[in-house]
Amino acid sequence: MTAALVAAGLGIIPGTAQAADPVPVAAGVAEAIAKASTSEGFHSPADRTIRTALPTAAGSGRANAKTAAPQTAPAAQTAQAEPAAPAAALDAGANPTLAVDVSGTSYTAHGIELTTLITSADFALGVVIDWGDGKTETATAQGPAELHHSHTYDKSGEYQVKVTVTDTANAVQATNGGAFLTPGSDFTPHTPTRLLDTRNGTGAPAAKVPGAGTARVKVAGNAAVPAGVTAVALNVTVTETVDSGYVTAWPGAGYDRPGTSNLNYTAGRSIPNLVIVPVGEDGYVELYNGGQQPVDLIADVTGYFTRASAGGYTSMTPARFVDTREGLGTARGKLAARSAFTTPISGLHGVPQGITAVALNVTVTEPGGLGHLTAFSGAGPVPTASNLNFQAGQTIANAVIVPVAEDGTIKIFNGAYLPAHVVVDVVGYYSKDSKAAFLPFTPLRTLDTREEAYGWPGGRFRAREYITQGFTPEEATAAGVEAYVLNTTVTETGGDGYLSVAPGPYALPAPGEPAAPAGPRPGSSTLNWTTGTTVPNLVQASDGDHGVITFWNQGYQDADLVLDVFGVYQSK
Repeated sequence: MTAALVAAGLGIIPGTAQAADPVPVAAGVAEAIAKASTSEGFHSPADRTIRTALPTAAGSGRANAKTAAPQTAPAAQTAQAEPAAPAAALDAGANPTLAVDVSGTSYTAHGIELTTLITSADFALGVVIDWGDGKTETATAQGPAELHHSHTYDKSGEYQVKVTVTDTANAVQATNGGAFLTPGSDFTPHTPTRLLDTRNGTGAPAAKVPGAGTARVKVAGNAAVPAGVTAVALNVTVTETVDSGYVTAWPGAGYDRPGTSNLNYTAGRSIPNLVIVPVGEDGYVELYNGGQQPVDLIADVTGYFTRASAGGYTSMTPARFVDTREGLGTARGKLAARSAFTTPISGLHGVPQGITAVALNVTVTEPGGLGHLTAFSGAGPVPTASNLNFQAGQTIANAVIVPVAEDGTIKIFNGAYLPAHVVVDVVGYYSKDSKAAFLPFTPLRTLDTREEAYGWPGGRFRAREYITQGFTPEEATAAGVEAYVLNTTVTETGGDGYLSVAPGPYALPAPGEPAAPAGPRPGSSTLNWTTGTTVPNLVQASDGDHGVITFWNQGYQDADLVLDVFGVYQSK
């Protein structure tokens, strides 16, 4: 059995579960999401209230006017309100204490929790909340009150929230509010562009990165990536390796380097991996060489995230769109040297028209020689960047995010001088209509089968079996989790094989109960390995309706599996 057996539709073959205890996993992930989505938002105190006298019956003697309570120096992170224009004082009968204190915080990617504190004499009050997205909400109160309201925005961005309290009996109105910026970030695809290549001095001096050394990658303000970018999708490649090691990506300045890895390498191999990583406040990302010997590093940008309305994410159960071995999605037969094929994405297997980018897992198998593959928009020229590198006879996969042309197509280019087979699985897509926004968090390890930790009882990832892990607690599945950004690494491989990742179709059983069935064995692959190798790949995995993800060892020999979580897509 060889690694060329890249998920060729194996059907419903029974598997045996190796179930880790889900409790610490779900709890750790839930805590990470809560921390990433918690935002102080804004606070506009009562002394910023703008009071307005309302029209009354003729002869009442009241005129339309605005008054404001005395201003104080603004506190940190409070909203800036317009100063009130000078106006005549309202008479003592006009509820002179009427004021409103407004604060907005968040605990989800698109949500706001609004607290309104009303100061008033004992009169009936009407309250109108303008959420700033064209939607309003009304409430009533009697005299002084504390009101709580929640709202979910459809898209990421900044919204002007305004609360208006009206005392009709005294013909006076009080208004206050502030600007609320959603914690979640939307995705903008980018033509694959090289930001770093230590071999030729692109983005850094032309010199290898030493063991335990770091390369800094300028992201914000580089290659048309805007300032204020929150995270970036980079295809990182390590090459010219003479020993084993790993690479870790992190925001750099102001952040501690995490204890997780993004890709692992061995001597003489060029290894790529897609990385979705937060960008530091200085606009840089740092790449750490965790090996003892120098290596060359390459980083190509394929898209970026900002806290503004752009493309949200929709996950899918992985679906095969292209397999040149079978003539699926393109002509049957190996992709010729130095040539490309075009394949449709939109309108197939549930992918709608009008998407802006697609999340893929691209696999090359049976290549005749050394080379690389590049995935790009169906309407553009071949970029100088690459998505995965391969050697003769090697089967290797990599996650890819690709801009989609207006006609719904992408292209795959074989940069080698000999033909190769190509397999493409779609795992999700980005579009204006998709609502899930990205929340990065400090990388969190949820499984390492080499250790009795993370709820794992010990033992290897057994051949032809699967592991289920709980990511979203059952009681929190309404939190709008669309998918998790994971890094999967298979190591200590006893033979050739491949890994499949899919949402679990059943809820996790209670402690002590038999493991739930995993459902049909997936026909798609996430990463491929050969004997004795360590192989990473990023996965944007849905946890389905039950907060569960299933990992399948599709090989015929045992291996070890390591899982790290880097962020979440959330629609609420």
